[in-house]
Amino acid sequence: MEEQGNIKPKKKLIPFWRHVLEVGFIIFLFYSNLLMGEYTHSRIGYSNGLLWSVQDIFTLTNFIIALVLAIIGHLVFEYLRKRL
Repeated sequence: MEEQGNIKPKKKLIPFWRHVLEVGFIIFLFYSNLLMGEYTHSRIGYSNGLLWSVQDIFTLTNFIIALVLAIIGHLVFEYLRKRL
C-alpha cells in the first residue's frame, strides 16, 4: 500500500496481542463486577474499606475462575465474529 503524503496506513494488532487484550478486558470486567458486589450486595465493603475489599476479591480461586471464563468468553466472541 502506498503512502499518500504524511498519512500512514493503520497497523493491525498482532493476533496474539489482540487476544491478550480481549481476555484482559474480560478479566477486568469480572473483577470490577466483584468489587461492585462488595459494596452493593454484601455491604461489607462499606464497613471494612476499599483495601479490604480488594484483598478479598484478588484470590487465586477468583483469578482461575476469571481466566477460564475469559478464555471461554473470548472463544465464543471469536466464533460469533467469524460467523456473522
